[in-house]
Amino acid sequence: MSPARTLPVITVLCGPDGSRPGGLEPVAERAALRFVDAAGLAAALRDSRALLLWDFFSTAVADTWPAAAGLDWIHVAAAGVDSLLFDDLVESPVVVTNARGVFDRPIAEFVLTSILDQLKGVHLTRAQQQARIWQHRETLLAAGRTVMIIGTGPIGRTTARLLRAVGFEVRGVGRTARAEDPDFGTVVASAELAAQVGWADHLVVAAPLTDQTRKMINAEVLAALKPTAQLINVGRGPLVDHEALITALTEGRLAGAALDVFPEEPLPADDPLWTTPGVIISPHLSGDVVGWRDALARQFADNALRWLDGKPLINIVDKRLGYVTGRTPVETT
Repeated sequence: MSPARTLPVITVLCGPDGSRPGGLEPVAERAALRFVDAAGLAAALRDSRALLLWDFFSTAVADTWPAAAGLDWIHVAAAGVDSLLFDDLVESPVVVTNARGVFDRPIAEFVLTSILDQLKGVHLTRAQQQARIWQHRETLLAAGRTVMIIGTGPIGRTTARLLRAVGFEVRGVGRTARAEDPDFGTVVASAELAAQVGWADHLVVAAPLTDQTRKMINAEVLAALKPTAQLINVGRGPLVDHEALITALTEGRLAGAALDVFPEEPLPADDPLWTTPGVIISPHLSGDVVGWRDALARQFADNALRWLDGKPLINIVDKRLGYVTGRTPVETT
């Protein structure tokens, strides 16, 4: 009689509300799934080979080090991995993957909606309706308006394609300047942002948060924007210097800002952004369409089956850069 086969253990860090992914039955047939909260993570990792961060903003992995150092693979159920990465993990052989691809179209549609709201004044129309004010006004045409998108990954590219289809002129901002990009046309080097941003009627921030991008939208960049321009942030809150943004909006040097992400979430009730003129606040929902959690679970399950089969993982993060570069994936056996 052959000895019983020991299944590899995959730990799942559940959401802060105790939520857990569904649809993992194909994985459970070939691996032992262990669902834990942050308090139980260190103990769970002692014999685990893989970890799913369903609580994608958690920093618990750093607190469990070096227990987590024995993992082969960590998957983050989010596009951004800034909450996870720390020096010991970056230097370790642990492979990190993310949810690249799940949020591209939803965020692109949210950006388009935010821009059209600015041009057509939908929020103003609703406010006037509630006040029973009949006041005719003229709105702005989308065709020919200029949009600069910071971040040339899948979210930025999907956004660029959608906006171009509507009639916007689009440029990208990335690490390296280039011409004739299939989605952006022209890509401006991020180091030249302040010198180039005056072209834009709308500035979309969709970059990953790294040491290099933190507060990249600073007072210099804001001062270089047109006073009629709009800022849209769907990346991470710390990409924008909010004190400088509040000053620019209060002084009338910027027309508006649609903000979906913030340095502290939920946004505190006493934060001045709530009452800053021209600001539209949404509670970090730009990518969260109906069914988004199911899509995240399916993506992880597909990757877990690849891992169990010894195939290359998809969406491998370059831990030093902080995002997926599109390079050839590594073998996990």
